[in-house]
Amino acid sequence: MQISKGVEWAVHAASLLNGLPAGRGLKAEAMARYHDVPAAYMAKQLQALSKAGITKSSRGAHGGYRLAKPADEISLWDITAAVDGKGPAFRCTEIRQNGPCGLKPKDCKQACQIAAAFAVAEQAFRDSLEAVTLADIAGQVVNDAQPDHLFAIMNWLNAETVPLSDKGL
Repeated sequence: MQISKGVEWAVHAASLLNGLPAGRGLKAEAMARYHDVPAAYMAKQLQALSKAGITKSSRGAHGGYRLAKPADEISLWDITAAVDGKGPAFRCTEIRQNGPCGLKPKDCKQACQIAAAFAVAEQAFRDSLEAVTLADIAGQVVNDAQPDHLFAIMNWLNAETVPLSDKGL
């Protein structure tokens, strides 16, 4: 299973938003600069997060993004599903019905053993991502980071955040 680059960017963006002071937001362009990624692509991920209710945005000179709910209520699965969708990664096409020895549809009442195995693995994957929240990630970052790096992040956030207007929030 391959997770898109957009999911990685969205998790990093949401993690950065978790560090914002109350009433402040970050513009998509600032997050793109922080991560050195294309602004249009970062904006696309942030729009997906907003549509899923993970972030809120306001427009205009005092616009930007912030988390829509506490970090301990946002799982890695929430972000993955927002960006890549909730559909199954494996889609059985009933190839067992093809070819010279293919089964008849009436003989395929039970799920294909291969599809069943992938479904179990995918559920374990989703459950694992559900168990990790942005708050968990933030705690790990704080525990693992050097104090000077955390200080640099906080200085950057203080310089780049904007007071949010109530428009769109």
